[in-house]
This record gives sequence, structure tokens and C-alpha cells, in this order.
Amino acid sequence: MSVNPQREFALEIVRQLRAAGFEALWAGGCVRDQLLGHEPKDYDVATNARPEEVQQLFGKRRTLAIGAAFGVIAVLGKNCHPVEVATFRSDHAYVDGRRPSAVEFTTAEQDAERRDFTINGMFFDPLTGEVIDYVGGQADLSSKIIRAIGDPHARFDEDKLRILRAVRFGTTFDFTIESDTLAAIREMAAEVTVVSAERIGAELARLLVHPRRRLGVQLLDDCGLLRPLILELADAAASNSSAWQKTLQNLEQLESNNLATAMAALVCEFAATVRVSALGRRFRFANKEIDLATWLTKQLPRIAEAGQLPWPQLQRILTHQGAGELMALATAVLGTDHAGVLKCREYLALPTEKLNPPPLLTGDDLVLHGFQPGPEFAQLLTAVRDAQLEGRIAGQAEALELAERLVREQ
Repeated sequence: MSVNPQREFALEIVRQLRAAGFEALWAGGCVRDQLLGHEPKDYDVATNARPEEVQQLFGKRRTLAIGAAFGVIAVLGKNCHPVEVATFRSDHAYVDGRRPSAVEFTTAEQDAERRDFTINGMFFDPLTGEVIDYVGGQADLSSKIIRAIGDPHARFDEDKLRILRAVRFGTTFDFTIESDTLAAIREMAAEVTVVSAERIGAELARLLVHPRRRLGVQLLDDCGLLRPLILELADAAASNSSAWQKTLQNLEQLESNNLATAMAALVCEFAATVRVSALGRRFRFANKEIDLATWLTKQLPRIAEAGQLPWPQLQRILTHQGAGELMALATAVLGTDHAGVLKCREYLALPTEKLNPPPLLTGDDLVLHGFQPGPEFAQLLTAVRDAQLEGRIAGQAEALELAERLVREQ
């Protein structure tokens, strides 16, 4: 079995804290994932050592005070990500729907009680293999339940993003949201908009790239979150329109973990009224994701009519760097047996020299042969490339002859 350097580093941190006389346990998501049989992506350590004591133990050069006011110190390791070491704490009142106004360093049990959901509120002793569970997380994991710790209204009032996180956890783990927790989500759904667009976008992205994205979008609607987050789709969902049903089907059939493709699948049935670029900017997605989603949405109808498109136009689509994602989208939306999808797959199976032969002319070639650079260069090169792809010319000599003729006719 291969050694996980992140796990080994988190284990060594626990050992060093224990050797110095402190309590130290793994906490939160890594405990949950381990109990589910998943390899944790990262490890968090919780301890009764104060932030200054953690820094003193591991040294100033190996630590970062990323949240010292909240008891969080990052310890730097070799060949792995930093591990966050947090002091057991309870939180004072939340004033901004995100962070407590102050914290009080306490015990492991009190620390567990201020966390969001029971499945995230457990501790694990990596030296003995013991799970320390003050909140019933193990039982909820076994029953596949998402349950807020304590009063769900209080937990969501502390950090409104937890409203959306409940849906994301329910989606990714295929768990049921417990009734009181679900009721609180529905009552407080409109308040999620106080959370920053970046934090909302990060949760939505993780939901949309997951294979159970259909369940996630349905949960957004069922929980009352679709209207405050994506108003453009809310009425269609509320009326259970055919476009909404087709959207859910598209999301379910999409075989891609690409955010841009999932965004396109989410809006393509409403492309006339929902601009995917505006949606992407709303949630601060990366420009490359927004650009690709926009291109995919625009090109999807071209795949549907592939049999009628001139080859040069279709060829440019199929040789675009996003062609693979476009075909994943088209397969989900149009179906594997759609004539346009079959035609495009036939073309994509062609040898490279036929699907995408090197251009016979470039702008440098035109300059070298005495053509004056200008705004018409792009149009000229496009016309020459079309003639090449259609088989009307072969070789650079014929390409230059065509270019000269086109210039004379201007």
C-alpha cells in the first residue's frame, strides 16, 4: 500500500503535540471520509494547545498564523499541503453570517457542538484508532443522514453557507437531509444571499461537477434555494415545465466532470433567456470556465444540424479544444443515436490529416509573398482555408493563386 504523505504528516503532528503534553486529534471532514471508506483529501488537527503554543512547538518558520484569532495555525510540511491545527473552541455570536465575533478556547466536546453537521463533528485518535463522537455522527453516517448539530436554525444563522453545504453533502454522499434540518433550510433559504458570491460559487461548482448533479439541482429546488440563487430557472422548476424536466434529464445523462459543460447542460434548454456567461460571472467562476460554457451553449445547435452544415464550419467546431466537452454535452442533450451526434463522431474518427490538415497559408506566408497586412487578412485566410477543406485547392501555390484572385476581386 502506498504511503500518503498528507496522512503521515498529520499523524506526526498529533504525535508531537501529544509528546509535548497536549491533547491532539484528527477532526472534521477527514474523520467522516475515513469512516466512509474514502481517502481524505486533507487532514485537520484539533488540540487543546493554544495558537502560540502550537507555533512555539513547531517553530515560527514552519507555521502560518492563518486564523490565529480563531485558534487556527497552519503547520508546513515537506512534499504535502500544510495541515491546519485548530485549538478546541466555542464561538461567540456571529455578526456577519460567516465568522464569530470572538472565540473562547474550550474542550473537545464543546468544540464538536459548535460545528455544522453531525457527520462533520467527530474526532479520531490516529494513535489508538478510536472515534470520539459527542454528537451522534457515527449513527447518522450509518443511516445516511445530514443533520445539523443542535438547533439547525442556530447553526445556519451562524454561517448561512451551511444552508447550501447541507444540499451539497446530501448530493455528494447521497444522504437524506433530516426533517428538522430540512425545515430550517426551507425557512432560511432566502438568507443564503448574504454569503459572498465566491463562497456560493465554490459550493455550486462542487455540486455541478458531481455525477449526482441532477439530485443536487433537484435538492436546490426542493429546499427553496433555486429562486434566490438562479432565479432564471425557478419559475420553470416551480411549474415542472417540459424544459425543466429535460434539464434534469440532461444533467443526469451528462458524462463529464467539467464545470463549464455542466453549466451548459443546466441552461441549454433556456438558452434564449438565460445567459450562461452572466450566470458564471454571478458566482465568480473562472473566465476560462465561462468562455467554454458560452462556446458550448452556442455550438450545441450546430451539432444538432451537423448534416446540413458546410464542412469548413463544422470542421472548425470539431477541432476546437473544447470539442470533447461539446460532444459530451451533445450526447447528453441530443442522445447517442442523434444523426448530428453520429455524423460528428464519424468525422472525429478521421485521421488528423483529413480532420485537421495544416493550413496551406498563414499570415506570415502572405506577407512573405508581398501581400500588404491589413484587417482583411483574417477574412482572406478564412476563405483560403475553406477552399482547402472543401478540396477546391491543394498545395501552397494554388492557395496563393486563390488569395491573389480574391484580393483583385475586392
